[in-house]
Amino acid sequence: MKKLLVWGGLILLLMVVGLGLIRAQQGQVGQGEQAPNFELTTFEGQTYRLSELEGKVVVVNFWASWCESCKPEARDLEEAWRMLEDRGDVVFLGVDYVDTEPEAMAYLEQFGITYPNGPDKRTEISQAFRIKGVPETYVIDREGRIAHRQIGPFQSLEDILAVIEPEL
Repeated sequence: MKKLLVWGGLILLLMVVGLGLIRAQQGQVGQGEQAPNFELTTFEGQTYRLSELEGKVVVVNFWASWCESCKPEARDLEEAWRMLEDRGDVVFLGVDYVDTEPEAMAYLEQFGITYPNGPDKRTEISQAFRIKGVPETYVIDREGRIAHRQIGPFQSLEDILAVIEPEL
């Protein structure tokens, strides 16, 4: 019986490692692919599900308070949000990656960020998107497909608007 448990545990471990290797070989979610569905609960307790946002353009920004290259784009993302918010057909979601809540909240306050943000609990969202690091931003079109993938920070407000506006 003991041998059976050991073999069963070994087989399970090999399956987990194998799935991880397959996922790593898949690479990141790319342009034109269906965006992975996810649920984000904000720091304020509001829940957003990508599946419920169909028909809207969704901008998903992965960031962290410890990420130095996230800081230059933070104000530009907020400005883009403020410019587009009243349209009602665009949603910005900030996904805080591997961070602590006090530092994350201080970051949001420092950069005056008002669009919804929440922690990536157990890194489920970042794993679904197979991100390589932060910042990364995904623009999801009205049908739920990846319209644009930005690896690294946007360089300006104009760059952000240039990838969102064609989807509106």
